Parts: sequence; C-alpha cells; structure tokens
Amino acid sequence: MLNKYPLWKNALIILILLIGGIYAAPNLYPDDYAVQLSGARESNIVNQPLLDQVKQSLTQAQVSFKQDELTDKGGLIRFPDSRTQLEAKEVISRTLGDDYVVALNLAPTTPDWLSSLGAGPMKLGLDLRGGVHFLLEVDMVSAVTQRLDVYVSEIKTKLRTEKLRYRAVTHREDGSLELKFSKSDVRDEALSLLRKDYTEFLIDSEDRENAFYLSINLAESKVREIEDYAIKQNLTTLRNRVNELGVAEPLVQRQGRNRIVVQLPGIQDAAAAKRIIGKTANLEFRLEAKTDASRATTETYPFRDENRRPNKGTLEKDIIITGSSVSNAQSSFDETGQPQVNISLDAKGGQLMNRTTRNAIKRRMAVLFVEHKSRTLYETVDGEQVAKRIPYVEKRIISLATIQSVLGSSFRITGLDSATESSELALLLRAGALAAPIYFVEERTVGPSLGEQNIELGVFSVQIGFVLVLLFMLAYYRVFGVLANIALTLNLVMLLAVMSLLSATLTLPGIAGIVLTVGMAVDANVLIFSRIREELKNGLPAQSAISAGFDRAFTTIFDANITTLLAAVILFAMGSGPVKGFAITLSVGILTSMFTAIMVTRMLVNLTYGGRAVKKLSI
Repeated sequence: MLNKYPLWKNALIILILLIGGIYAAPNLYPDDYAVQLSGARESNIVNQPLLDQVKQSLTQAQVSFKQDELTDKGGLIRFPDSRTQLEAKEVISRTLGDDYVVALNLAPTTPDWLSSLGAGPMKLGLDLRGGVHFLLEVDMVSAVTQRLDVYVSEIKTKLRTEKLRYRAVTHREDGSLELKFSKSDVRDEALSLLRKDYTEFLIDSEDRENAFYLSINLAESKVREIEDYAIKQNLTTLRNRVNELGVAEPLVQRQGRNRIVVQLPGIQDAAAAKRIIGKTANLEFRLEAKTDASRATTETYPFRDENRRPNKGTLEKDIIITGSSVSNAQSSFDETGQPQVNISLDAKGGQLMNRTTRNAIKRRMAVLFVEHKSRTLYETVDGEQVAKRIPYVEKRIISLATIQSVLGSSFRITGLDSATESSELALLLRAGALAAPIYFVEERTVGPSLGEQNIELGVFSVQIGFVLVLLFMLAYYRVFGVLANIALTLNLVMLLAVMSLLSATLTLPGIAGIVLTVGMAVDANVLIFSRIREELKNGLPAQSAISAGFDRAFTTIFDANITTLLAAVILFAMGSGPVKGFAITLSVGILTSMFTAIMVTRMLVNLTYGGRAVKKLSI
C-alpha cells in the first residue's frame, strides 16, 4: 500500500497555499505614520502649493518627513515615526489655522501589484491602531420639549380646524402645556376633543384671572417612550454617519439610560472625528412666512449657502414635521433636468404634511438644518485656565422650494442649486435626524504609541508560543515533527490571508485567539502522529500505519474542532467588541488549522514517504 495524493489534489492544495501567501503578504508592509489634510469647507482646497507651504513650515521647524502626495481626500504627508507625526501635526495646525482639518492617520504601504489583486493588510482595532473614544449624552429634556413643540403645532391646527378660538398655547417651566381660552364652553369642547384624540395626555381644567385654562401633561409612559425613541434614533443616525468614515469595526452603542459610546479605530484626531459626527443634526420643515405675518409668529434664519441672495429667509414658527419623520430620500432630476430630492415620510409625517400643505399651494416650504453645538470658553480659576463648554443651537436654511400640489407621504424638494447639493441633502435625510441634542461628555484619544506596545507584546507572545510548539514537535516527532512545523507555519499564513480577505479587524483579544490557535493547530497532528505510532506498535507496515493514523484520527479531530467552532460562533453572536474579535480569530483559526493539519500535513507526508517502500518511520 502506497500513500499518494492524485496530481490534481496536490496541485489544488499548492494553489490554495499560494493564494494564501499572496493575500497574507500585505501584512509584511506596515503602515506609515501620516498627517491627512482636508478643507474645513468646500472652498478650502488642498493643492500642491498648499502642500509646498506645509513642507516649508516643517523644514523650518526641523521636522523630518518622508514624502507628500495629493489624494482624492486631500493631502497626505508621511513621517518616519509616531513622535515625528505628532510634532508635525502641531506645526501644520498652526500654519493652516481653522480653515483646514489636520488629522493624524496611517497610510498604507502595500505594493501596487498586491493592491491590484485586491490584497490588503488586516485592519487593526482601537486597542492596536489607536483611535478616538467619545462618550455622548442625549439631552432627554430637549427630546420631550421637541416632541411637545410638535404637539403644539398639531393642537393649534386641530383647534383652528374645529373653529375653537383660543387665546394662547404656551410652555410651562415644569414641561407642561397650557391652553388659554376666553370662554368656558369653548374650553370644555377643546377638552373633549383633545381627550378623544390624544390618549397620551393628562389634561386638567382650571379657572383663574377671568380666563379658562387647560393644563396638559404627558403620561409617564409616553415620556419614557419618547426618551427610548430618542436614544434609538440617535444611535441609528450616528451609525449611519460613522459608516461614511469607512472605519474598520466602529463601535456605537448605548450606555445606561441616556448615554452613547462611540469608538473609531484608526482616527487619532478627536477634533476631526467630532466634526464628522457633528454633521448629524435635526431637520425642520416649515412654511415661509407671509408678507403680512406678525413678528410674533415668524423667525428669520440665514441660508446654509452663504453666497445665496437674499441670504436670509423668514419662516413661520410652527413646525410641520422634523427629519425624524423621513423614511427615505433619493436625489434625482425633474422633467427639465433640474436637481431634486424625492422624499418619503412615515404615516404620521404624511398626515401632518398633507394637512398643512392642503391650504399652502404656491407657498414656499423650507427645510431648516438644526445643529446643536458648543463653544469653549476659558476662565481663570485659581490662576489656571479652565475650559468651559457653552452649548448653543445653530439653524440654517438648506432649501426653500415652492409647493406645487398637496403633499402627502411622498413629495419632492426642488429649487436646489446643483446635483451635488441634492445628493448631499438626500444623504442627510436618509441618514436620519437626531431626535434629541447630544453633547460630548468625555473624549479620549488612544495614541498610536499604545497600539505599538500592544502589537509588539502580542507578536512576541505569538512568537514565544510558536517557537515552543516547534521545538516540542521537532524533539518528540523528529521528521514528522518537521512536517508538522511546516504545516503550522502555513496555517499562520492562511489565517492571516483569510482575516485580510474578510476585512476582519484584529484586536488584542484577537491576538490571544491566534496564540490559542497555534496551540490548537498542533493538536490534530499530535492525535494523528500518536495514532500512527500506535498502529506501528500493533504491527502494521509503515505505509498502512500512516494511512490508518490519518483516517482513524479524523473523526476525533473533527468532533473536537466542531465543538470549539460552535463555542466561537456563540461568542460571536452573543458578544460585542473585543469578544467578537476573539471569536472571529478563533473561528478562522479552527478552519485553517483543520485544512493544514489534515490536508497539508498528509500531502507533505505523502511526498516524503509515499510512493516507495518504507521499513521504518522517523516518528
């Protein structure tokens, strides 16, 4: 009996190993430390003269750099190490000021021929590559207040429709609404109407100061519902915005009752990341004010496009709907080739839009962009400068278009200046609006130096484990140990290749998974070699012992690896963050180790001992 694989099987295994080697190769080319330059606004263009100015500033500051280049995202300057990168960022920031965003980054060095094959290095997680960590707090009071603002508009419209005259609708400091009437019978009719249509209201009537009042409070269950919605909507919106960054395995999750954690691996510049996250804002749809409207019922806002003339618009105070009612938005062109945005609303938003626009044909409707920001003021306390954040709201008009017909759940926004503007507006609407303001409670930057230490320690642990396993196999199984060591090395190559192809993110727990895989990968070979030894002791010829060792150990190897793989799948399904990273590495390692321990090792044994008569095995 001779142990030989057919030619096609040997060729297939070698082909798989070669492909694995190609796609694992990019991991041999570490990223360069770099500084990314981009304009804070579209008018701030990054070009070669700007890069020359930056290089001159770096030279004067005696900061060395490797090379510069223009990319589709702006400018990129590479540096020899992280310390120089940090020094360069300070110099460049002082040189360019607030007109440009200066962000720390890592630039790939993968050769073009590998990139052309779609090969790239593994992505590194926050604990290895560095990045930013934000803790955001959702303003629950504003969430309820914003919802009450919508209720105010609805109540006013409903009372006008039913011809119930009221004197005022106001907010109280305690968060309730107050309706003031001149007549008690009108107040009582309004009470019946509101109790019928708004079961979430707790309504009380009161007489005082020759007037008749309704006091409206939201039920506690409704308040909790609004708060939960605010958190969920903000999570969705932030995830949509973060996904635009192309960050490997970002983390956006709820923490406690009113906080959200955002982690962005690979981004070390907190200011740049804050600017990108800060793009997420709310939207309000309002009618343009009539020329004879009183100042008490109108508000004036600037246009987002500062070059637009006139540069301000006057709108009604009443809000039709907010961006939270938009379910979908797509940019396109109208019949005349002008850009537009097709809007889809949810059921509630469609009803409100239909009710408002029914009597507003040929009037203009504005889309108001609402950003909640904060400015930093420095105060001197006990001789030290202390930063104090002052929150404020900025509102700008991004569209003011004429209503051509009664609008419902689907309509279009026209009057846009360009296709770019329509695409950006559609993207903003699709991403969703914040249901409540968010504020930065904590900011932490995980520097690349920490990542370097983690990587060095992780790689060192893999090397130690790998060398110890190699020595054990070599000493205990001799020639078969050499073959097993070759297979084990190829297993690491295949593991890196698969992780790179899957665009999986390597974290510190993932490195632990690799160390565990190194130990587990050799288990299969130990089982096979022990079985071969046993068959030799039972008197089987060498070739028969080899065949029996591989065949009879397969069931045990398969069962052991399947149970471990199931555990890894459960970890991936139930875990989050680092646990998922460990589960992915472990799962891939199990699959590659089975391939190399069974298929590759047997091919090597066949090539060494197969095809010829063997009286004694070195095992």
